[in-house]
Amino acid sequence: MKQTIGFVLDGEATTCAVAPGDLLLDVLRDELGRHGTKEGCGKGECGACTVLVDGRAVNACLFPAIEVEGRTVTTIEGLARDGRMSAVQQAFVDKGGIQCGFCSPGMILSAEALLARQPDPTDAEIRTALLGNLCRCTGYVQIVEAVRAAAKLRRGAS
Repeated sequence: MKQTIGFVLDGEATTCAVAPGDLLLDVLRDELGRHGTKEGCGKGECGACTVLVDGRAVNACLFPAIEVEGRTVTTIEGLARDGRMSAVQQAFVDKGGIQCGFCSPGMILSAEALLARQPDPTDAEIRTALLGNLCRCTGYVQIVEAVRAAAKLRRGAS
């Protein structure tokens, strides 16, 4: 039996009907059209499905949809404002942190969560924050550079 839940999705009040076993990934993609959230492994190991729930990075492929009742969910589609990419999105583009792009939404959201709690992270902190996100293309060097650059942008440093 489905239950109607209400939450904030990418800055907008949202309601939808979910069954007790529905996963957030499926609801986001199939019911709410947020296709930027990717399904990689479906087991919480690759991070392609990472979204923010109340600012915390979570694997949407494991997260029960019913648990977002009354909470705030941010997907990759919710980061841009007024047609402008977030500092993290822009830094990923500028520093070549995106190649095939499959892992990018999850990487970017994990980086957003890190920078919200640690505005000036070390490379070790960046790598630790991204441990749950796998990339098969970049070797992570450009991704770490992108997060470092985004941190500077967010702090207003040059």
